Amino acid sequence: MDVIIENLPAYWDGFLRTLFLSVVSGIIALIFGTLLAAARVSPIAALRGFSMTYVEIVRNTPLTIAFFFAAVVLPRLGVTFQQFEIAAIIALSAYTSAFIAEAVRSGVNSVPVGQAEAARSIGMKFSQVLSLIILPQALRTVIPPMINILIALVKNSSVAGAFYVLELFGTGRQLANANGDAVLLVLVGVAIFYLLITVPLGYVANLVERKVAISR
Repeated sequence: MDVIIENLPAYWDGFLRTLFLSVVSGIIALIFGTLLAAARVSPIAALRGFSMTYVEIVRNTPLTIAFFFAAVVLPRLGVTFQQFEIAAIIALSAYTSAFIAEAVRSGVNSVPVGQAEAARSIGMKFSQVLSLIILPQALRTVIPPMINILIALVKNSSVAGAFYVLELFGTGRQLANANGDAVLLVLVGVAIFYLLITVPLGYVANLVERKVAISR
């Protein structure tokens, strides 16, 4: 355990960077994913087509390709970043938003059709029906699965370590190279710090799921 204790500052820096990547990417993914879900149920065919195509392509593509596109392809197209963390946030947000979109869409489909028809019968526009009637109910029912998606996002952030971002996994790789005789302990330390994020999120998901079930 001396390896973990002696390198706590390095672990802590990696933990904070992982937390930063997860929080910022999670917020962007929640916003973009909700917009994608709204486009998926939109009466405008072009929006539906774009959303469906984006979600299907991203969900069936490895996360590594999203990172490669953000870190390698975009700079070649003239989009440069001062820090690799920005490319990591773009990749994680773009990837996670597709799963958020599907979760929100399932929540939208769970709202009784009669509520939308009743709202339209009194003259409400589609945007009003969606934002005032459907989405508030849909988001409430999909909070637990969305938290599970965010937990997956935290773990997916480890891919950033392969693209020169010193988050937890990247820090662990450096420490493993410097302490070749204690690789297992180094990885145990990395796992412990990941659990500091994922376990509380899992507890929140279970708590919310019980409250939603009781309210129903």
